[in-house]
Amino acid sequence: MEKEKGLPECPVETTLMLISNKWKVLILRDLMPGTKRFGELKKSVGNVSQKVLTAQLRDMEDSGLVNRKVYAEVPPRVEYSLTELGKSLKPILDAMWTWGENYKTHNNE
Repeated sequence: MEKEKGLPECPVETTLMLISNKWKVLILRDLMPGTKRFGELKKSVGNVSQKVLTAQLRDMEDSGLVNRKVYAEVPPRVEYSLTELGKSLKPILDAMWTWGENYKTHNNE
């Protein structure tokens, strides 16, 4: 069952809907420290195509997680940063980091 705006009934499913893509989680991770330009973000995220990164950023902007600021310069400069809503995902990313570290420790013995 879905509520208004097409959001799932389950809050966990809503969170997954917003960040379940591998690239979205890495974008969140790399924007947590602060604003980045597109090229910086592409390098820091890793082996992602420009097309996929652009699509993920647009989706995250539509969801209210990312701000996109375009400067009227030649060539145009575009910067991305997290909104307050995006920043509120930090505890989730921190928990994922901790869990991943524990998993690696227990499976490298």
